[in-house]
Amino acid sequence: MADKKRIVIALGGNALGSNLAEQMEAVKITASAIVDLIEEGCEVVVAHGNGPQVGMVNNAMMALKHEDPSQPTIPLSVSVAMSQAYIGYDLQNALREELLNRGILDIPVATMITQVRVDKEDPAFLNPSKPIGKFLTKEQADELSEKNGYIMKEDAGRGYRRVVASPKPQEIVEIGTIRSMVDAGDLVIACGGGGIPVYRDGNKLKGIGSVIDKDFASSLLARELDADFLIILTAVEKVAINYGKPNEKWLDDISVDEAKQYMEEGHFAPGSMLPKVQAAVEFAESKPGRQALITLLEKAKDGILGNTGTRITK
Repeated sequence: MADKKRIVIALGGNALGSNLAEQMEAVKITASAIVDLIEEGCEVVVAHGNGPQVGMVNNAMMALKHEDPSQPTIPLSVSVAMSQAYIGYDLQNALREELLNRGILDIPVATMITQVRVDKEDPAFLNPSKPIGKFLTKEQADELSEKNGYIMKEDAGRGYRRVVASPKPQEIVEIGTIRSMVDAGDLVIACGGGGIPVYRDGNKLKGIGSVIDKDFASSLLARELDADFLIILTAVEKVAINYGKPNEKWLDDISVDEAKQYMEEGHFAPGSMLPKVQAAVEFAESKPGRQALITLLEKAKDGILGNTGTRITK
């Protein structure tokens, strides 16, 4: 790679596992793929989702409240913060170990607990749509809905999950610190789980019950850091139109206008591929020369080299 590229990587759930034991194993593979990019001369910033993890934390806090009613109810925003910390802990240690194993001794790794401001009047609060927690059967979903008042929705044919409000990110509160660390050569993990959702009340930041989509937060992070690439990692190597149908077509290089047309035609599932393509388009059209890539974790290096994945450009 001729020029050093600044890349923001948005890790999905597949890169992190669905419980503590799986996560400790998954981050080893994730770290290897990320350090591959660093060895190609890329400057990497890592963001990640927390769908399974924040659901697990929130359920654990509710179980504690059930066992001991004197315990306070833990807000969802606090559960997001907790998930940021423990995912970052595993990720930064795996990345540090992988760097040292390859003889790269001069790149510090750190997790930034990141708050992201949202609009408390965002219409998303009237229509919860962001899936969190594990996949459930219809019977299990109905039971949770009746017991806890959760809103449960079917998720792209994979089962039922709890859904919560997912407001659009407006501002990354700690962006100045993140930018300083990245400019200094640090490998930074930021905007975990889309960031801790907060709103401004005078000089105070207050948490608000929601989970920000990590792809939209990663797109904003990439724009604020003037990145060259946004890589959104998912469970498929490329994006498809007519997915699962006889006329299914996998996409390679497409323009922003083509991506918008496919979205208007309804090719991408809400809560699944649609937000990834929307976030990719937001980044790619924000400045000439910016590119977004959607692909598998293990194909990230090949994608940057132009060999695979779905690349979206203006």
